[in-house]
Amino acid sequence: MPGGPRHAPALPLPRLPSVPSLANRARRLGAALLALAMTACAGPGGLAIDRRYSAASQDSRVQFIVLHYTDGELGPSLDILTRGPVSSHYLVDRDPPTIYQLVDETRRAYHAGASSWEGVTALNASSIGIEIVNDGYQGDRFGPYQPYPPAQIDAVIALVRDIAQRHGVRPNRIVGHSDIAPTRKQDPGPMFPWRRLADAGLVPWPDEAQVAAERPRFEAALPPTGWFQERLARHGFALPQDGLFDEATRDALSAFQMKYRPARYDGQPDAETAALLEVVNRPGGLWILGGDGRREPFLR
Repeated sequence: MPGGPRHAPALPLPRLPSVPSLANRARRLGAALLALAMTACAGPGGLAIDRRYSAASQDSRVQFIVLHYTDGELGPSLDILTRGPVSSHYLVDRDPPTIYQLVDETRRAYHAGASSWEGVTALNASSIGIEIVNDGYQGDRFGPYQPYPPAQIDAVIALVRDIAQRHGVRPNRIVGHSDIAPTRKQDPGPMFPWRRLADAGLVPWPDEAQVAAERPRFEAALPPTGWFQERLARHGFALPQDGLFDEATRDALSAFQMKYRPARYDGQPDAETAALLEVVNRPGGLWILGGDGRREPFLR
């Protein structure tokens, strides 16, 4: 009213900062954590890769284990395998039996060379190579060969078992260099105790009773060369199927004999070799040691 007291104009209330809802804050936190996780899983060049999902259909790239001998002592072998054009994933010394890892299992080592087993070629890409310190043969390829100390073989068995279990390598794909390249290589040689690996449940072995039962008919008459070639190929070797007894056939026979009949490995067809070839290619002809320590038929 006129002449009455005058009131000051009302001041605006201060604006309070908005508070995001609990749901919004949770979304922002989740996005931040996802970004952090993707940054932590960055690929080459800092590329963010989301690794939250995994496909069910996958397995190891390692399908074979290949055993070699070094043809020399530890020092020169280490020098060759670490500085030269050849390499292996593992090297097993003999005194004391020491296992050296030279190449990570996720990477390819150059140990197999031109190779083939069961139709798979170039085995460097799909195998783990194990070099065993051993002098190999003296003189020509028919020996004499140096034996392997039992403790060194114990170490090899433990290593092979560990690799095979982790990668799911099948027993018939634990092989020697001479199996996958018989025209070039003889290692691990006739002194390598493959039967010990069979008794450890790592590789299949021919049923002795079946071999003995088959031997008389082959003593009466040996099959032709083509029969031997066909059986060797079915077992896993790569060789011509032309019926001609050539060097490739002899070398494959010799490699087969070194493993299963090391007392004689001249590569010549004979009744015992024929019986072995018949049995290893027969369903139920090979046995493998089961988890309970009993023999059971090995099925390819």
